[in-house]
Amino acid sequence: MLFAIISEDIPGSLERRMAARPAHLERLCTLQDAGKLLLAGPHPAIESDNPGAAGFTGSLVVAEFDSLAEAQLWANADPYQTAEVYAKVTVKPFKKVFPQ
Repeated sequence: MLFAIISEDIPGSLERRMAARPAHLERLCTLQDAGKLLLAGPHPAIESDNPGAAGFTGSLVVAEFDSLAEAQLWANADPYQTAEVYAKVTVKPFKKVFPQ
């Protein structure tokens, strides 16, 4: 089943985010290589693909896991979690309707 992992950044965490980014991307690549990643990306703090010093307000990952518990374990082990980038992470089932 697909699960949405919706994360909200701690204000002022851009430096920690950038330091942990390589490890975070490596985990996403592993999901992608396994054919389990539907989409992933950050939420820029401003209307720009490159928000610079404005940074980001969080992230969204939609991926396939066997259970909610497995998705939660994966989310809890994210390098952004251990680097204290995220203030809050919500994991919930997701049903893809579009595009078909």
